[in-house]
Amino acid sequence: MKKFTLSLLAVVCLIPATGLCQEESTPASAATEQVPATEATPADSGEPEAASSSDEMKSDVAEKAKELEAEVEAKVGELAEKIDQNESAKKASEGLLGPIYKLAESLNFSSFHWLAFALMAAGVVSFALQLVLGKLVVLFKGSINLREIISDAIGFVISTVGLVLTTQAAAENSTFTHSPAAVLSSAACGVILGFMLYRWGQMQEVNAVIGQRAVQPIKSQSKG
Repeated sequence: MKKFTLSLLAVVCLIPATGLCQEESTPASAATEQVPATEATPADSGEPEAASSSDEMKSDVAEKAKELEAEVEAKVGELAEKIDQNESAKKASEGLLGPIYKLAESLNFSSFHWLAFALMAAGVVSFALQLVLGKLVVLFKGSINLREIISDAIGFVISTVGLVLTTQAAAENSTFTHSPAAVLSSAACGVILGFMLYRWGQMQEVNAVIGQRAVQPIKSQSKG
């Protein structure tokens, strides 16, 4: 009987003890499950920090570029002011512009502006056609020259600027721009002359390509 009662008491004591052990083990497991989540949070917060640092670097580079540009403009302005105040620079400028002013005054009449307008229009038409159609013809021949393209582009720009300045000078100093007959006749002559110059330049480039092709086999035979 004593043994039975002792066994009952042992069973009664063991049941609460096992419950307490299970309760103590569950917080530990929960803690272990929460640890990776707390450790993963810094990795997520690192991406916004990297983005903000890159934005700060870009803003710093932009600010430095603006500062450098402002410094260069200030130095250029100071240099220009020094040159403008220099007496030798003033004399050199007057010596360069003096003959041009005298020539412009002696040629200040409508027929000169008519001729200048026609020549500038011829240059614009010639170089424009040479840049577009002439280079296409040479390209179909299987050849292209970048130096010719650059020279034609420069000629086109110079002719365009000359045409604008000629028109401005004619409007201020003569009656050329007030005569539609003079303007239209000058433009027509310029277009015809420009087309003739374009054809001449195109023939020169095509002949140059043909000559290069004829010379290449001779060079290869002499090397062989």
